[in-house]
Amino acid sequence: MVDRVTEPPVRFTVPEELAGRRFDVVLAALAPEYSRARLQRWIRDGAATVKQRARRPRDPVEAGDLIELRAPAEEPASSPHAAQPIDLAIHHEDESVLVIDKPAGMVVHPGAGRPDRTLVNALLHYEPRLAAVPRAGVVHRLDKDTTGLLVVARTLSAHKSLVDQLAARTVRREYLAVVRGRIVAGGVIDAPIGRHHVRRTRMAVVRRGGRRAVTHFRVETRFRAHTALSVRLDTGRTHQIRVHLAHHGFPVQGDPDYGGRSGPPAGADPELREALRGFGRQALHARRLILRHPATGEERGWTAAPPDDLKALLAALAADAGAHSRDRMDRA
Repeated sequence: MVDRVTEPPVRFTVPEELAGRRFDVVLAALAPEYSRARLQRWIRDGAATVKQRARRPRDPVEAGDLIELRAPAEEPASSPHAAQPIDLAIHHEDESVLVIDKPAGMVVHPGAGRPDRTLVNALLHYEPRLAAVPRAGVVHRLDKDTTGLLVVARTLSAHKSLVDQLAARTVRREYLAVVRGRIVAGGVIDAPIGRHHVRRTRMAVVRRGGRRAVTHFRVETRFRAHTALSVRLDTGRTHQIRVHLAHHGFPVQGDPDYGGRSGPPAGADPELREALRGFGRQALHARRLILRHPATGEERGWTAAPPDDLKALLAALAADAGAHSRDRMDRA
């Protein structure tokens, strides 16, 4: 039996349309904020009862039966990852979610190449209760050197809601990208992404075995040899923006994996040369995030300004474009 319970318990009456079905199936329909696997475990632990009696997950229930759910307020917190005191830029915080403005250089989740000092380690230190939430509440990722907004679930029900929203593609994510080359107009890239056939740590647009990936982009500013884009994702494949834009012929500036060799445009002034040389990461920033709040169901949105290094790069590109425009006017 569970030791810690909600106060008061949540009660449901089985409706006619669910009569005769399995207890776990009925409970999943009545409490969709929790996963079916978690509800099955709570049923086995006695946290969910029918007419105040324990049942097995497969037992049928009848119309009018009273179900009581005493969901653990805090499940035993355990995580294979250490809690570490790492600064977090918390953009928004409430009882259900954290919205984090991730800096460049921070890996989101521990892995073979980075066992600690990640966002997950920082979250576990900030809120130890997140050890009871899958992946410490992380439901989507940003690449190590991509900056910007990501949402973290603080509760099991919020986690379920956000995972469902991502699966339904109703979470809207908008990015600012600076790419090499001048793009004439916006468009849509609809091309499947899978593992690179040779470099297995990288992704690629593939003909067979890839997963569908859709990226929308529109032009914000054209510079002499670069373009600032607003990018929106329909899907969330690994490295999707970077792979799609490189495949389209306009790699993200500074991308170490998909950008190829690059140099400053002809005639670039020293300031632009230095800005491009000193920008040692992909110029990609997750600036807007829109979703349905797990607790209220209301649409919520957050916006984060680009970090200082990306602002400086954009300023250098604009200054270079302006200087060459004035030169052309003077020669005319």
